[in-house]
Amino acid sequence: MLEQPVDIVILTEDRYLHPDLNNWYQAQIAQEEGLVVAALAKLGLSVARRSWSDPAMDWSRCGAAVFRSTWDYFERFNEFEPWLGQVSQQTRLINDAELIRWNIDKRYLADLERAGVAIVPTHFLARAQATSLADVMQERGWDEVVFKPVVSGAARLTYRVGRADVEASEACFARCVAGEAMMVQAFEPAIVDTGELSLIVIDGRASHAIRKTVRAGDFRVQDDHGGKVEAHLPSAAECRFAEAAVAACPRPPSYARVDFVTRREGDFRLMELELIEPELFFRFHPPAADLFAAAVKRCLI
Repeated sequence: MLEQPVDIVILTEDRYLHPDLNNWYQAQIAQEEGLVVAALAKLGLSVARRSWSDPAMDWSRCGAAVFRSTWDYFERFNEFEPWLGQVSQQTRLINDAELIRWNIDKRYLADLERAGVAIVPTHFLARAQATSLADVMQERGWDEVVFKPVVSGAARLTYRVGRADVEASEACFARCVAGEAMMVQAFEPAIVDTGELSLIVIDGRASHAIRKTVRAGDFRVQDDHGGKVEAHLPSAAECRFAEAAVAACPRPPSYARVDFVTRREGDFRLMELELIEPELFFRFHPPAADLFAAAVKRCLI
Protein backbone atom coordinates (compact mmCIF):
# COMPACT_ATOMS: atom_id res chain seq x y z
CA MET A 1 0.00 0.00 0.00
CA LEU A 2 1.16 3.53 -0.74
CA GLU A 3 1.43 5.76 2.32
CA GLN A 4 0.81 8.80 0.10
CA PRO A 5 -0.12 9.30 -3.56
CA VAL A 6 2.68 9.16 -6.12
CA ASP A 7 2.96 10.18 -9.74
CA ILE A 8 4.40 6.93 -11.09
CA VAL A 9 4.45 3.33 -9.93
CA ILE A 10 7.06 1.09 -11.56
CA LEU A 11 5.45 -2.34 -11.96
CA THR A 12 7.44 -5.45 -11.13
CA GLU A 13 6.51 -8.88 -9.77
CA ASP A 14 6.82 -10.50 -6.35
CA ARG A 15 10.17 -12.19 -7.10
CA TYR A 16 11.89 -8.92 -7.99
CA LEU A 17 10.28 -6.46 -5.57
CA HIS A 18 13.43 -6.63 -3.42
CA PRO A 19 16.21 -7.63 -5.85
CA ASP A 20 19.12 -9.71 -4.58
CA LEU A 21 22.10 -7.66 -5.71
CA ASN A 22 24.36 -10.70 -5.33
CA ASN A 23 22.40 -12.36 -8.14
CA TRP A 24 23.59 -11.02 -11.52
CA TYR A 25 20.16 -11.26 -13.11
CA GLN A 26 18.37 -9.44 -10.29
CA ALA A 27 21.16 -6.88 -10.02
CA GLN A 28 20.61 -6.16 -13.71
CA ILE A 29 16.90 -5.53 -13.05
CA ALA A 30 17.81 -3.17 -10.22
CA GLN A 31 20.23 -1.30 -12.47
CA GLU A 32 17.72 -0.93 -15.30
CA GLU A 33 14.87 0.19 -13.09
CA GLY A 34 17.17 2.44 -11.08
CA LEU A 35 17.95 4.36 -14.26
CA VAL A 36 14.23 4.79 -14.92
CA VAL A 37 13.49 5.93 -11.35
CA ALA A 38 16.34 8.47 -11.48
CA ALA A 39 15.19 9.80 -14.85
CA LEU A 40 11.61 10.22 -13.63
CA ALA A 41 12.81 11.92 -10.46
CA LYS A 42 14.85 14.42 -12.55
CA LEU A 43 11.55 15.48 -14.13
CA GLY A 44 10.08 16.17 -10.70
CA LEU A 45 7.93 13.04 -10.56
CA SER A 46 7.48 11.01 -7.40
CA VAL A 47 8.05 7.30 -7.93
CA ALA A 48 7.32 4.03 -6.12
CA ARG A 49 7.92 0.43 -7.11
CA ARG A 50 5.29 -2.27 -6.53
CA SER A 51 4.42 -5.80 -7.58
CA TRP A 52 1.51 -5.81 -10.00
CA SER A 53 -0.17 -8.54 -7.92
CA ASP A 54 0.06 -6.74 -4.55
CA PRO A 55 -3.42 -7.32 -3.03
CA ALA A 56 -3.08 -4.35 -0.68
CA MET A 57 -2.32 -1.83 -3.41
CA ASP A 58 -4.76 1.02 -4.05
CA TRP A 59 -4.00 1.83 -7.67
CA SER A 60 -6.10 4.98 -7.63
CA ARG A 61 -3.35 6.58 -5.52
CA CYS A 62 -0.88 6.76 -8.43
CA GLY A 63 -1.00 8.92 -11.52
CA ALA A 64 0.18 6.09 -13.76
CA ALA A 65 1.63 2.60 -13.56
CA VAL A 66 4.50 1.70 -15.91
CA PHE A 67 5.17 -1.93 -16.82
CA ARG A 68 8.78 -2.98 -16.37
CA SER A 69 9.64 -6.40 -14.87
CA THR A 70 6.22 -8.08 -14.66
CA TRP A 71 7.73 -11.22 -16.08
CA ASP A 72 5.35 -13.72 -14.51
CA TYR A 73 2.18 -12.43 -16.19
CA PHE A 74 2.03 -15.26 -18.73
CA GLU A 75 2.41 -17.86 -15.97
CA ARG A 76 -0.42 -16.19 -13.98
CA PHE A 77 -2.57 -15.12 -16.90
CA ASN A 78 -5.83 -16.10 -15.18
CA GLU A 79 -4.96 -13.51 -12.53
CA PHE A 80 -3.29 -10.96 -14.78
CA GLU A 81 -6.08 -10.57 -17.32
CA PRO A 82 -8.79 -9.53 -14.82
CA TRP A 83 -6.23 -7.42 -12.92
CA LEU A 84 -5.51 -5.54 -16.12
CA GLY A 85 -9.18 -4.68 -16.56
CA GLN A 86 -9.64 -3.62 -12.96
CA VAL A 87 -6.51 -1.50 -12.64
CA SER A 88 -7.02 0.24 -15.99
CA GLN A 89 -10.22 1.68 -14.47
CA GLN A 90 -8.29 3.08 -11.50
CA THR A 91 -5.17 4.57 -13.05
CA ARG A 92 -3.40 5.11 -16.35
CA LEU A 93 -1.34 2.17 -17.59
CA ILE A 94 1.76 2.67 -19.75
CA ASN A 95 1.51 1.10 -22.24
CA ASP A 96 -2.27 1.17 -22.09
CA ALA A 97 -4.52 -1.83 -21.47
CA GLU A 98 -5.87 -1.99 -25.02
CA LEU A 99 -2.37 -2.28 -26.50
CA ILE A 100 -1.34 -4.80 -23.86
CA ARG A 101 -4.32 -7.06 -24.58
CA TRP A 102 -3.45 -6.95 -28.27
CA ASN A 103 0.24 -7.63 -27.66
CA ILE A 104 -0.21 -10.47 -25.15
CA ASP A 105 -1.31 -12.90 -27.88
CA LYS A 106 1.37 -13.29 -30.54
CA ARG A 107 -1.30 -13.59 -33.20
CA TYR A 108 -0.77 -9.82 -33.36
CA LEU A 109 2.00 -10.76 -35.81
CA ALA A 110 -0.68 -11.57 -38.38
CA ASP A 111 -2.13 -8.08 -37.92
CA LEU A 112 1.28 -6.53 -38.51
CA GLU A 113 1.85 -8.68 -41.58
CA ARG A 114 -1.47 -7.51 -43.02
CA ALA A 115 -0.31 -3.96 -42.35
CA GLY A 116 2.78 -4.57 -44.49
CA VAL A 117 5.40 -5.50 -41.87
CA ALA A 118 7.64 -8.39 -42.95
CA ILE A 119 7.51 -11.11 -40.29
CA VAL A 120 9.17 -14.46 -39.82
CA PRO A 121 6.81 -16.89 -41.61
CA THR A 122 4.38 -18.09 -38.95
CA HIS A 123 1.58 -20.65 -38.72
CA PHE A 124 -0.94 -20.28 -35.87
CA LEU A 125 -2.81 -23.15 -34.25
CA ALA A 126 -5.90 -22.96 -32.06
CA ARG A 127 -5.96 -24.92 -28.82
CA ALA A 128 -6.78 -28.59 -29.46
CA GLN A 129 -6.55 -28.13 -33.24
CA ALA A 130 -6.21 -31.50 -34.91
CA THR A 131 -2.92 -31.50 -36.78
CA SER A 132 0.62 -32.78 -36.50
CA LEU A 133 3.87 -30.87 -36.64
CA ALA A 134 4.87 -32.91 -39.68
CA ASP A 135 1.68 -31.80 -41.45
CA VAL A 136 2.39 -28.14 -40.70
CA MET A 137 5.96 -28.44 -41.97
CA GLN A 138 4.82 -30.28 -45.09
CA GLU A 139 2.05 -27.77 -45.81
CA ARG A 140 4.33 -24.77 -45.41
CA GLY A 141 7.40 -26.36 -47.00
CA TRP A 142 9.59 -25.80 -43.93
CA ASP A 143 12.56 -28.04 -43.13
CA GLU A 144 13.22 -26.59 -39.68
CA VAL A 145 10.87 -24.80 -37.29
CA VAL A 146 10.43 -23.39 -33.80
CA PHE A 147 7.12 -23.89 -32.00
CA LYS A 148 5.90 -22.10 -28.87
CA PRO A 149 2.71 -20.82 -27.21
CA VAL A 150 1.03 -17.67 -28.51
CA VAL A 151 0.93 -16.36 -24.93
CA SER A 152 4.36 -16.81 -23.43
CA GLY A 153 7.77 -15.38 -22.73
CA ALA A 154 11.30 -16.25 -21.61
CA ALA A 155 11.38 -19.14 -24.12
CA ARG A 156 8.69 -21.09 -22.20
CA LEU A 157 7.73 -24.29 -24.07
CA THR A 158 9.87 -23.22 -27.02
CA TYR A 159 11.33 -26.01 -29.16
CA ARG A 160 13.44 -26.17 -32.31
CA VAL A 161 12.68 -29.12 -34.59
CA GLY A 162 14.03 -30.29 -37.94
CA ARG A 163 12.59 -32.86 -40.34
CA ALA A 164 14.99 -35.50 -39.04
CA ASP A 165 13.56 -35.31 -35.51
CA VAL A 166 9.97 -34.30 -36.15
CA GLU A 167 8.59 -37.76 -35.36
CA ALA A 168 10.28 -37.75 -31.95
CA SER A 169 8.80 -34.31 -31.24
CA GLU A 170 5.18 -35.10 -32.13
CA ALA A 171 4.16 -36.18 -28.62
CA CYS A 172 5.52 -32.95 -27.10
CA PHE A 173 3.87 -30.90 -29.82
CA ALA A 174 0.54 -32.66 -29.27
CA ARG A 175 0.67 -32.00 -25.51
CA CYS A 176 1.38 -28.32 -26.13
CA VAL A 177 -1.43 -27.88 -28.66
CA ALA A 178 -3.85 -29.75 -26.39
CA GLY A 179 -3.10 -27.28 -23.60
CA GLU A 180 -3.04 -23.92 -25.36
CA ALA A 181 -2.94 -22.09 -28.68
CA MET A 182 0.45 -22.43 -30.34
CA MET A 183 2.49 -20.99 -33.17
CA VAL A 184 5.00 -22.59 -35.51
CA GLN A 185 7.63 -20.40 -37.14
CA ALA A 186 10.11 -21.17 -39.87
CA PHE A 187 13.52 -21.33 -38.21
CA GLU A 188 15.67 -18.40 -39.26
CA PRO A 189 19.36 -19.42 -39.62
CA ALA A 190 20.33 -15.79 -38.99
CA ILE A 191 19.51 -16.37 -35.31
CA VAL A 192 22.56 -18.59 -34.89
CA ASP A 193 24.65 -16.97 -37.63
CA THR A 194 24.43 -13.26 -36.79
CA GLY A 195 21.95 -13.07 -33.91
CA GLU A 196 18.80 -11.08 -33.25
CA LEU A 197 18.61 -7.30 -33.22
CA SER A 198 16.49 -5.44 -30.69
CA LEU A 199 15.74 -1.80 -31.40
CA ILE A 200 14.12 0.22 -28.65
CA VAL A 201 11.55 2.69 -29.94
CA ILE A 202 10.32 5.49 -27.64
CA ASP A 203 7.43 7.70 -28.75
CA GLY A 204 7.81 6.34 -32.27
CA ARG A 205 11.54 6.98 -32.67
CA ALA A 206 14.37 4.47 -32.39
CA SER A 207 16.63 5.39 -29.48
CA HIS A 208 19.24 2.62 -29.26
CA ALA A 209 19.81 -1.03 -30.08
CA ILE A 210 21.43 -4.22 -28.91
CA ARG A 211 22.40 -7.47 -30.60
CA LYS A 212 21.65 -10.80 -28.92
CA THR A 213 23.60 -13.89 -29.93
CA VAL A 214 23.16 -17.49 -28.88
CA ARG A 215 25.36 -19.73 -26.79
CA ALA A 216 27.09 -22.43 -28.84
CA GLY A 217 24.68 -25.30 -29.45
CA ASP A 218 21.56 -23.31 -28.48
CA PHE A 219 19.05 -21.20 -30.41
CA ARG A 220 17.74 -19.01 -27.57
CA VAL A 221 19.22 -15.52 -27.46
CA GLN A 222 18.12 -14.53 -23.94
CA ASP A 223 21.03 -13.94 -21.55
CA ASP A 224 19.33 -16.04 -18.87
CA HIS A 225 19.65 -18.94 -21.33
CA GLY A 226 23.33 -18.27 -21.93
CA GLY A 227 22.96 -15.81 -24.79
CA LYS A 228 25.20 -12.78 -25.15
CA VAL A 229 23.94 -9.20 -25.24
CA GLU A 230 26.00 -6.31 -26.59
CA ALA A 231 25.44 -2.77 -27.80
CA HIS A 232 24.69 -2.29 -31.48
CA LEU A 233 24.79 0.90 -33.54
CA PRO A 234 21.68 0.65 -35.73
CA SER A 235 21.72 1.61 -39.38
CA ALA A 236 19.19 4.01 -40.86
CA ALA A 237 17.45 1.06 -42.56
CA GLU A 238 17.20 -0.85 -39.28
CA CYS A 239 15.70 2.20 -37.57
CA ARG A 240 13.18 2.65 -40.38
CA PHE A 241 12.10 -0.98 -40.12
CA ALA A 242 11.65 -0.80 -36.35
CA GLU A 243 9.77 2.49 -36.47
CA ALA A 244 7.49 1.21 -39.26
CA ALA A 245 6.66 -1.89 -37.20
CA VAL A 246 5.68 0.30 -34.25
CA ALA A 247 3.69 2.65 -36.49
CA ALA A 248 1.63 -0.36 -37.62
CA CYS A 249 0.30 -0.94 -34.10
CA PRO A 250 -3.42 -0.31 -33.50
CA ARG A 251 -2.48 2.83 -31.53
CA PRO A 252 0.86 4.50 -30.80
CA PRO A 253 2.71 2.92 -27.85
CA SER A 254 4.89 5.02 -25.57
CA TYR A 255 7.65 2.42 -25.80
CA ALA A 256 8.37 -0.76 -27.70
CA ARG A 257 11.15 -3.21 -28.37
CA VAL A 258 11.34 -4.50 -31.91
CA ASP A 259 13.09 -7.88 -32.25
CA PHE A 260 14.09 -8.92 -35.76
CA VAL A 261 16.63 -10.79 -37.85
CA THR A 262 18.45 -9.81 -41.02
CA ARG A 263 18.32 -12.42 -43.78
CA ARG A 264 20.52 -10.31 -46.02
CA GLU A 265 21.19 -6.62 -46.37
CA GLY A 266 17.91 -4.74 -46.22
CA ASP A 267 15.80 -7.89 -45.76
CA PHE A 268 14.52 -7.76 -42.18
CA ARG A 269 12.00 -10.14 -40.58
CA LEU A 270 10.14 -9.29 -37.40
CA MET A 271 10.41 -11.90 -34.66
CA GLU A 272 8.40 -10.11 -31.98
CA LEU A 273 7.17 -6.65 -31.08
CA GLU A 274 7.28 -6.27 -27.29
CA LEU A 275 4.91 -3.68 -25.79
CA ILE A 276 4.18 -5.07 -22.33
CA GLU A 277 7.29 -5.54 -20.23
CA PRO A 278 10.29 -5.69 -22.54
CA GLU A 279 13.78 -5.33 -21.20
CA LEU A 280 14.82 -1.99 -22.71
CA PHE A 281 18.59 -2.23 -22.11
CA PHE A 282 19.06 1.27 -20.73
CA ARG A 283 22.36 0.12 -19.21
CA PHE A 284 23.80 0.12 -22.74
CA HIS A 285 22.54 3.64 -23.46
CA PRO A 286 21.55 5.50 -20.25
CA PRO A 287 20.34 8.67 -22.07
CA ALA A 288 17.42 6.59 -23.39
CA ALA A 289 16.10 6.37 -19.82
CA ASP A 290 15.60 10.13 -19.97
CA LEU A 291 13.70 9.77 -23.25
CA PHE A 292 11.58 7.07 -21.63
CA ALA A 293 10.86 9.25 -18.59
CA ALA A 294 9.84 12.16 -20.83
CA ALA A 295 7.46 9.87 -22.75
CA VAL A 296 5.93 8.70 -19.47
CA LYS A 297 5.49 12.26 -18.25
CA ARG A 298 3.71 13.23 -21.48
CA CYS A 299 1.16 10.51 -20.76
CA LEU A 300 0.20 12.31 -17.56
CA ILE A 301 -0.80 15.51 -19.33
